[in-house]
Amino acid sequence: MWELDGALQHYAWGSTDALPEFLGREADGTPWAEVWFGAHPVAPSLLPAGRALDEAIAAEPRRMLGDGVSRAFAQRLPYLLKVIAPERPLSLQVHPGREHAAESFAAENAAGLPLDSPQRRYRDANHKPEMLVALTRFEALCGFRTPRRAATLLEGLGTELTDRLHELLVQQPTAHGMRAAFRSLVSASMRPGPEAVRGVVEACRHRLGAGESPSPRIDRCVVHLAEHHPGDPGVVAALLLNPVSLQPGEALYVPAGTLHSYLHGVGLEIMAASDNVLRAGLTPKLVDADEMLQCVSVQAAPPLRVAPERQSAASVAYYAPVDDFELSITTLEGSLGEHQLPHRVPGGGPRILLGLEGEVLLESGLGRQVLGAGRALFVPASAGELRAGGAGRFAQASVP
Repeated sequence: MWELDGALQHYAWGSTDALPEFLGREADGTPWAEVWFGAHPVAPSLLPAGRALDEAIAAEPRRMLGDGVSRAFAQRLPYLLKVIAPERPLSLQVHPGREHAAESFAAENAAGLPLDSPQRRYRDANHKPEMLVALTRFEALCGFRTPRRAATLLEGLGTELTDRLHELLVQQPTAHGMRAAFRSLVSASMRPGPEAVRGVVEACRHRLGAGESPSPRIDRCVVHLAEHHPGDPGVVAALLLNPVSLQPGEALYVPAGTLHSYLHGVGLEIMAASDNVLRAGLTPKLVDADEMLQCVSVQAAPPLRVAPERQSAASVAYYAPVDDFELSITTLEGSLGEHQLPHRVPGGGPRILLGLEGEVLLESGLGRQVLGAGRALFVPASAGELRAGGAGRFAQASVP
């Protein structure tokens, strides 16, 4: 078992204090958005002596991953674990499916685009389904509403833009109508200008103040988004989407192709090992609406909440319908001084453990290690069974 130093990401939407507090480090006044624990080549975690985890796995894939995982995932760790702390809304985004990602990554390589180019849309050949487990109250937008419900929210706002969207959805209360409405907001040839967007925001603000809103929650969201991204058509797109609120311990699964934006909170995020993001708006970064529209699903669907399933007296698991990852959380009430560690940690294979609270003692065939809050460990497949004791809580990322 090795201590793992996560890779920090300082994006503009991050909190200045949530991640420093979680990691037990001093805040420096800059936004700390994410910390990555994994082996993605864009930002691999570091083992002791500064060795990158992806390099260590490549040198001994069978020992680190085990035969089954090594064969199934081309000798790569298939998941990436993050702690994410948005203070401001993230971009409105979609992640591609596996086949589309592989084809597009190969095409950009053939075109000679460097991996760090700002014109890159695909940084690897993988899909990126993901799941978020809230550590604090967490707000998001995820997936499209039914066309009829979206039409109800647009009705009566009285702007030229919302009247046009309303007509599209009334005439075609289907996925085709929703695609047409969404395309008219984000496509480079049709997207509305800042004045039209501001008109919608003011109309939402007015009906909210007048107590006439059919959904005060989404009107507040539109106003909030406009404060951070004034004039961006993605602000209006929020009227087409499902708002989501998660309490600590609740989970949201986001399949590839699902339009979403994380708005505020702190959460554990686990995903297939990919950094492919196609943006539709709410960002100063590259937006390629035509490429995003090839991948997005506009089928109406409620947000996919994942209920924790009891694995043992101390552990619960969040099972997503993918082969790349699963996430469990273990809560222990005991003592670090126990000679026999009482709890067998479910699962196996290559694991990343992340301390959430307190301190726990972990034991495998490779020895014992203390895991404290904000610290992480990589446990190779060769470690075998894992046992734990102490008083604390930790998350475990593993392969199903």
